[in-house]
Amino acid sequence: MSDEMQPLSPAPEVKALVAAVLTGAGTTPAALRQAAEALAARRGGAERPRLPLPPELERYVTMVADGAHALIDEDLKNLKDAGYSEDALFEVTVSAALGAGPQTFCQARNPDTR
Repeated sequence: MSDEMQPLSPAPEVKALVAAVLTGAGTTPAALRQAAEALAARRGGAERPRLPLPPELERYVTMVADGAHALIDEDLKNLKDAGYSEDALFEVTVSAALGAGPQTFCQARNPDTR
């Protein structure tokens, strides 16, 4: 197996950051952040449990995982109108990005795996 094909093991600092985001204190419950991370990771092909997310956040996390560039102001406005604060949306977004990030990185390193 070539160096490009070997999975990366996150540094201890990265593991600590992920743990802090997904289990630490926040505006949103840790279970919600973990569900966002799990859904985004599953979208990239990782094995994660199916954890409950409100439908509007499931749509949002899917958009973050599949193509955050397509999000528009109205998407966030709709979530704010549904009662989510900016802090809550930030936490959900970061959690989703953490879930989607490793697969996105691997695909960028190995374009033939897409």
